[in-house]
Amino acid sequence: EGDVICVFSQYGEVVNINLVRDKKTGKSKGFCFLCYEDQRSTILAVDNFNGIKIKGRTIRVDHVANYRPPKDSDDLDDVTKALHAKGCGVKTPPHTSSDSLSEDDDVPVKKQKGEE
Repeated sequence: EGDVICVFSQYGEVVNINLVRDKKTGKSKGFCFLCYEDQRSTILAVDNFNGIKIKGRTIRVDHVANYRPPKDSDDLDDVTKALHAKGCGVKTPPHTSSDSLSEDDDVPVKKQKGEE
């Protein structure tokens, strides 16, 4: 986990890592889920790390749309459960109505050639 964090921290602050391990042996299954503090770091990591070789292995780095916590989440501590519930990283503020046009605002409309 430390090595993965060390490599991936080149592009931003890593706030959460879930290195998937075999339950019986405790050995890594060869993949993990990593969460950055901001979306920009995620995009940089995907763009720059996907397809590179690390220690002779080609790695695949991609976005996860719907992350599901591990099935054995009953064994997790309260902090980890809270993190899984609310997610990680910086939340963007909700889109406010002042940012968008209301129905009464005049919106310029592109007219077809010949229309007045």
